Amino acid sequence: MARNRATLTAKDVMRAGIHSQHLTRLVAEGILERIARGRYRLARRAITENHSLAVVAGAVPGGVVCLLSALQFHGIGSQLPADVWLAIERGTRAPVLAYPPLRIVQFSGAAFTAGVETHRIERQTVRVYSVPKTLADLFKYRNRIGLEVAIEALRDAWRERRFTIEALDDAARVCRVGRVMRPYIEGIVS
Repeated sequence: MARNRATLTAKDVMRAGIHSQHLTRLVAEGILERIARGRYRLARRAITENHSLAVVAGAVPGGVVCLLSALQFHGIGSQLPADVWLAIERGTRAPVLAYPPLRIVQFSGAAFTAGVETHRIERQTVRVYSVPKTLADLFKYRNRIGLEVAIEALRDAWRERRFTIEALDDAARVCRVGRVMRPYIEGIVS
């Protein structure tokens, strides 16, 4: 089971009819590695730079990687977040993970569902917001993250041709930050 998944949970093992004591033995033998409470992975499996995103996606399948973590995933800007930024739907209970540390934001309606891309990281399906949606979210959370971070990301993404103006306008409309973004977009495009 561990060979076919990025991470394995104690619940998965119990559902398969295997006693949880086998996990303890496999950890003691060095075959499995305990990465968090109730979460395991193969000890010798190579870890990618986006390993924490795969772990979070396995633990919170309904969440979407957003804001600074999405920027890092897309290779935009110079931010290296210590926590994984994760969007969950408003009204759902916030997940609690020992590893990796999470920063939770709650979105509702189209702000949660629009611009979601799926990627495969370490055999795990990971949902990440697209570049235009991430840029709009940065401006929406500019007071929490910093306006200079949002402007830097907008400049870098435009320089690298990572979005179209139409896609950015759509994302800004969904996030209700069209008026806020307009002067910065005009300054960068001109």
